[in-house]
Amino acid sequence: MSGPAITYARLRVTDPSRWLATALAWRRWATVAGVLGADLGRIPARLRASWSGTATAAAVTRIDGLRRRLALFRVLCWRADQALSEFAAALGRARALLDRARAGARRAGLSIDDSGTVRGRPTEQAAVRSVAADLATALEVAAEADASAAARLAGFADVPPTPVATSFPACTATPAEARRWWDGWTPAERNWLLVTDPDAFAGADGIPVADRDIANRLLLDDRRGEGLDRLRARLADDSGPRAYLVSLGLDGDGSAVVALGDPDRASHILTHVPGMTSDLASLGGELTRAERVAVRAGELNPGRSTSAVLWLGYDAPDFLHEAFSARQAVDGSAGLRRFQESLRVTHDGPPAHQTLLGHSYGSLVVGTAAATEGLAADRLVFVGSPGVGVDSAADLRVPADQIWSTTSRTDVIQYAAVSPRELLIPDLGLPDRSHDLWFGRSPVDTGFGGRVFASQADAGHLGYWEPGRPALDALARLTLGERP
Repeated sequence: MSGPAITYARLRVTDPSRWLATALAWRRWATVAGVLGADLGRIPARLRASWSGTATAAAVTRIDGLRRRLALFRVLCWRADQALSEFAAALGRARALLDRARAGARRAGLSIDDSGTVRGRPTEQAAVRSVAADLATALEVAAEADASAAARLAGFADVPPTPVATSFPACTATPAEARRWWDGWTPAERNWLLVTDPDAFAGADGIPVADRDIANRLLLDDRRGEGLDRLRARLADDSGPRAYLVSLGLDGDGSAVVALGDPDRASHILTHVPGMTSDLASLGGELTRAERVAVRAGELNPGRSTSAVLWLGYDAPDFLHEAFSARQAVDGSAGLRRFQESLRVTHDGPPAHQTLLGHSYGSLVVGTAAATEGLAADRLVFVGSPGVGVDSAADLRVPADQIWSTTSRTDVIQYAAVSPRELLIPDLGLPDRSHDLWFGRSPVDTGFGGRVFASQADAGHLGYWEPGRPALDALARLTLGERP
């Protein structure tokens, strides 16, 4: 049975923050259940220390069963949190469109009645059409979000017996093969699979992002390491787009993939690849940069959803001598290609517009990934690049008119990453190579063959994401598939 129609009058009084508060309540219930489960987990050891009979075995079995049910409860809490967070975000975009329409009507001297009909004099028909278009889009966004949230929430009450998975996708399986295997289970069975073996799915490309988020959150309770407290705080935060923990590794300096907004349901996806010294300890700053692009894109085009993904899935250089080698970029590029392919495979509905951004050394990772056919990206963006591994946009397997770059006048990278040819070979009347960088011709050089967009002169190496400045607007428009 369908619910009440989404009308102008109804949307006008809707408060998205109430839905966000409800999502946060479910998220907190998952946390509470995790604490209870951890407390229960300490009881069996105490029982075994005091008694070794059949009563202890029976009690431990019962406790294990209860802990599994608590874990399932947490999964369902996170499912509700995900659905309601995305619903609140969509309602926020719908309200932004509605508010823009009402402001436009006031400026043009138009009126909007309770049915949502825009009225004005015959000479104001252009303004009437513009306001009416915003209202129509607002209602469409709200209606689609309402239907999606209702469908997702309706299935949560189905709790079948625990499924038995006799085989899992091979470690060499493609994302498409992993997705087909996952689709062979019912939604309720998938919940149990996440409870019983989250390790099997937490890092599996081809498993939907929302499911990987749940698997990684289940595993996060038992993990310790530098930067994890800040990561936990961001996962619990309700002040920005909902964070999805897509992948987490603790080897070395650590690795993580975090999406802001569900990329499987977004119209536009930005994958942000950071550069030198990026690790779990510095995750907060990189997440802030990615989030600013997603938020600004939503402000510029509320009619379409945008997700920004921080991809720190490689071992970024820690020191200058490491950054002067392409080895870590080459090693990381295969994982980036696979992740981009996974985004295509797990996406719901029409394909999203995928933008792949590399900052600093991250631009070399992106360039290396793009030098081979088959990269799942519609557009490349290089920011503050030391070179992308090739001397020409023609050597990248993305159309040259979809390759955009910027380097601020005050960005030290253009001076610190000068080509060794420039440093070691004197001027012998050879062709001008003054735009050569350590890893190839600068992508902002006209000879590279891509496109260049402006950034503020005082951006330095990290200021491209400063709110209210030209570079951030350009990055948001590029993410939306527009020209900067």
